[in-house]
Amino acid sequence: MKTKILLLLIFISSYGFSQSVNDYKAVIIPLKYDFMKTDNQYRLATLTKFNLNKAGFEAFYANDAIPQDYNRCDLLNVDVIRDNGFLVTKLYVVFKDCYGKIVFTSDIGKSKTKDFDGAYSEALNQAFLSINALHYKYNGTKATTTNNQTSVNNQVAVAPVTVTTNAAVVNTVVNNNDPNLLYAQPTETGYQLIDKTPKVVMKLMKTSRPDSFIAIKGDIQGSLNAKDNEWYFEYYKNDKLVSEKVIVKF
Repeated sequence: MKTKILLLLIFISSYGFSQSVNDYKAVIIPLKYDFMKTDNQYRLATLTKFNLNKAGFEAFYANDAIPQDYNRCDLLNVDVIRDNGFLVTKLYVVFKDCYGKIVFTSDIGKSKTKDFDGAYSEALNQAFLSINALHYKYNGTKATTTNNQTSVNNQVAVAPVTVTTNAAVVNTVVNNNDPNLLYAQPTETGYQLIDKTPKVVMKLMKTSRPDSFIAIKGDIQGSLNAKDNEWYFEYYKNDKLVSEKVIVKF
């Protein structure tokens, strides 16, 4: 009972804010994704830019000259990730902010076409359907960086509120090909961890510490804590503390 009360108090005192693709002016496209051998292989960089423009985004290749009035945190970075599938090509799109935090993950696009060019094109176009559904429109928010934190300008002034929260989480080195890898998506109170399906596996709520979150996994409530550069989901089962390693990319 005491543990539940403590968790409730931490939750009430925690604070976070959600990010939206509408907060960003433009998107940066790499010329080569991790699974590609050469720049713009299968025309994926070109197809990514075409789909981004179609969805309403301003997009630049990584080697393009970016306008000087663009702050680096005004820009999203896009990544296309290939998911393993037997006789099926699977791709999904991830948008990350300037600190590498995931802002949005698309649905998985699939193709059974045997030709690589056709399969990647079909899968990517299908993945972008969920991005088109966002109806992107830049909302005029100006992101600036101060001491590695993101602050928001051009908003209506409100009475000052003192809040203690974790401005940045502990990042760990992860293997992008690990089948157990979970991706953190920002929410209003913290993050949700999704797998490559994508399916929400765990919900996190921020506390005053950057290395600890209130964590909910199904019917289990506990905490996610960083130890020795690794994350662990800890909870009580039959009055015994259980600690499960979680591979997560923030």
